[in-house]
Amino acid sequence: MTDIDLTELMERRDELVVLDVRALWEYDGSHGNDCCVRQGHIPGAIHFDVQELLTMGEVEVRERLGLPEGTEVVAYCHSGSRSQMATQALLALGFNARNYRGSWHEYATTDLPLRSEEHTSELQSHSFISY
Repeated sequence: MTDIDLTELMERRDELVVLDVRALWEYDGSHGNDCCVRQGHIPGAIHFDVQELLTMGEVEVRERLGLPEGTEVVAYCHSGSRSQMATQALLALGFNARNYRGSWHEYATTDLPLRSEEHTSELQSHSFISY
C-alpha cells in the first residue's frame, strides 16, 4: 500500500515525515495554482522538489533528509502526480514511502493549519513564539 489519505495523515502526523515535492514557490506560498484558495504547505513538511529528488541516489537522499532507516515518509504535491513519482523513486531507493494522493488540492480546501512565507514571516517577528 503506497497511498495515504488525509484522515490517516492527520492522525499519524507526529510519527510521519512529510515531504512537499512541489516547486519552492508553491511550498512557500508565494505563488500557487489558481484553483486553490489557500497557498502554502502542510506544517512540518520538508521541501524536497521532485526534480531534485529524481537526480539523487540513495546516499544523497538519506544525507539530505537525515532520517533513520525505516522512517515512514509521505510525499505530496499539488494533485498527487509528482508525489506519486517521488514515492516510486523513494521506494526504489529503499525508503518506506507513501503518496498522499489528495495532496495540496485537497488539503487547501480544509480548515487545517498551513504554513506560508507570509505566515512564517509574521510568526518569526514575535519573539515569544518558539519553534
